[in-house]
Amino acid sequence: MITCITKRDGRTRPFDIEKIANAIYKAAQAIGGHDYQTSLALANRVAEELEAQLGGAAPSVEQVQDTVEKVLIENGHARTAKEFILYRAERTRIREMNTRLMKTMEDLTFQDAKDNDVKRENANIDGDSPMGTMLKYGSESAKQFYEMFILNPAHSEAHRNGDIHIHDLDFLSLTTTCCQIDIIKLFKGGFSTGHGYLREPNDIASYSALACIAIQSNQNDQHGGQSIPNFDYGMALGVAKTYAKLYRRNLSKALELLADLENSCDLADDVCKRVKEESGLVPKLANDNGYQEAEAKLLKEGYQLDDAIIKRAQEFTLRRTVKETDRATYQAMEALVHNLNTMHSRAGAQIPFSSINYGMDTSPEGRMAVKNVLLATEAGLGNGETPVFPIHIFRVKEGVSYNPGDPNYDLFKLACRVSAKRLFPNFSFMDAPFNAQYYVEGDYDTEIAYMGCRTRVMGNVYDPSRQTTGGRGNLSFTSINLPRLAIKAHGNIDLFFEDLDRKIDLVINQLLERLEIQLSLIHI
Repeated sequence: MITCITKRDGRTRPFDIEKIANAIYKAAQAIGGHDYQTSLALANRVAEELEAQLGGAAPSVEQVQDTVEKVLIENGHARTAKEFILYRAERTRIREMNTRLMKTMEDLTFQDAKDNDVKRENANIDGDSPMGTMLKYGSESAKQFYEMFILNPAHSEAHRNGDIHIHDLDFLSLTTTCCQIDIIKLFKGGFSTGHGYLREPNDIASYSALACIAIQSNQNDQHGGQSIPNFDYGMALGVAKTYAKLYRRNLSKALELLADLENSCDLADDVCKRVKEESGLVPKLANDNGYQEAEAKLLKEGYQLDDAIIKRAQEFTLRRTVKETDRATYQAMEALVHNLNTMHSRAGAQIPFSSINYGMDTSPEGRMAVKNVLLATEAGLGNGETPVFPIHIFRVKEGVSYNPGDPNYDLFKLACRVSAKRLFPNFSFMDAPFNAQYYVEGDYDTEIAYMGCRTRVMGNVYDPSRQTTGGRGNLSFTSINLPRLAIKAHGNIDLFFEDLDRKIDLVINQLLERLEIQLSLIHI
């Protein structure tokens, strides 16, 4: 007589015939059965079969389950057997998941990142930090949940076997991948991060800070990199505002010094305000819009200042303002580089994966921003360390920066110098046929931009009128194990491409399924 059963962990427990009967009864209930006595009788048959096989030795759990299936089928209960088999398979799957998950958790807890591939999977996450470890707990749990319960089994098997790699599987049902952030549109009128509304910035320092905040905030909501496609055009607005503000301040200093005016601050503000109201002009870095002429006329006629004093005051103001604006812009760009290499997103565990695109803005303000972000990158971080982020993409175009005499040729040369030292920027050629086809002069949104992973998002097969950069990004992506295909092909090119075609079809179906999940759960 059987008295014990051997559990999966090797422990022995008393043999309980009622547990077998209950398992059979639950399977019968699934197809409408309600006869417990029949279930008990079948359980006794199972015990008899086991005793005949083992002679009273303790059976394993698997042996008991195998015998249940056999008895049910032999006694005309095929439908009940089917339900029992399905239930058994589901419990096996859950058990395997729990086993794998617990082993993963153990390794994350007790192993250093240098000894654990999972902790090193994302290069810009400190896997040994408390929040980095917590992030990996959640990430690995989500991956195994999606693999076991959400993914199509064929896609799950291909991923598990290494034939394909589904990137960012832990975010399967949560969000899309990455985005190109149009900071001009974003900053206009201010924006909300979800935790408070930020006012429109009014100087280059604020533009730089909010660019970092926008990247950080978006990184918290998406699993991929964040890119600014119009960095030079966007920062130019901040440079312009800074120049106008510093101009008023320096005009006040000049009038106080040269004209001995105690109320010079109020006078300078009033002059700038009146010129803007009467002619629509503001101080401009290029000094080519007639502002100074209008200002001089007002100072002479409205405030009875001497021509010589006005001239000296304006010369002082121009000289100091250009220098101070340049210095302020460098400090803002230095702050941007430092912030993007130190500020954290994703619960404090990861610095934002960021990139900036620039090089096409020929305005003095845009040029000043580009020059200084390059110089700040060349200077590096503390101790001369090369910044990892942001990734720089310098746009090159004939007539803009490619040839000597082009307005931004000096910036192109500077970019080459910085790249030789810091590996950034990378270069994008606007005149390449696959880029030039989209370009519309005067529309920055048609200039090719790249994200941190160098993804290029531009074409729009559904709406050719919206082939633009701002607000574009990836939904998700999956890699195919090409080396494995090559090894399996043993030099047979036809076999390689046949297998590749099958894997491509598999990945297409997997990505379409992922899109359906995203559409249903995050309401794009």
